[in-house]
Amino acid sequence: MFARLLLSLFCAGLCSGPVVAQQVAVAVPVQRVEASPGHVLSANDVIAVKVFDEPELDTAARVSENGDISMALIGTVAVAGKTAEQAARAIRDRLGERFLVNPQVTVMVTEATKRLFTVLGAVQRPGTYRFPDRSVLNLIQAIGMAGGYTRLADASRVTVKRFVNRRETVLKLDAKRMARDAASTAVEIQPGDIVVVGERIF
Repeated sequence: MFARLLLSLFCAGLCSGPVVAQQVAVAVPVQRVEASPGHVLSANDVIAVKVFDEPELDTAARVSENGDISMALIGTVAVAGKTAEQAARAIRDRLGERFLVNPQVTVMVTEATKRLFTVLGAVQRPGTYRFPDRSVLNLIQAIGMAGGYTRLADASRVTVKRFVNRRETVLKLDAKRMARDAASTAVEIQPGDIVVVGERIF
């Protein structure tokens, strides 16, 4: 039975002429998360580093929890807290110190990690929030995203906890003065920050 089936297929091929194999191209959508302008690099961001005319130095890397990447010749480079342009400048300076003359470096963010911060204490909607698309978020804006202060809040007693080089740093801030004084510079919030608004002491 199987032999007769093969014979019939062979005859059909002879009668119908040469069989031409056709390739069907299937378009596969590629999802790519684009960073907003002025995006500040943080852990788990994926970046592509290109060094003009030095393809062996081109690097695709994920920013480590320590905030750095590893490259040939220069080893680890701290990039967290920098924009892509600032990271390119840091890499260029390292390459130019010992290895290349006037290196041309570009850094592109190919995958931006979700950037989060948390607001707790005397605010209307305590919780964890995602950074907006704008490049910078300050303390007053972060509290606003959490619905603003409760009736018992003491805006002069705000703390921001953040980790710098794996060590916790606590900033004690007066958000009331920041909001009132136009000359005062509001502290910028960084990914992973925990903002705690204190309550009034009666």
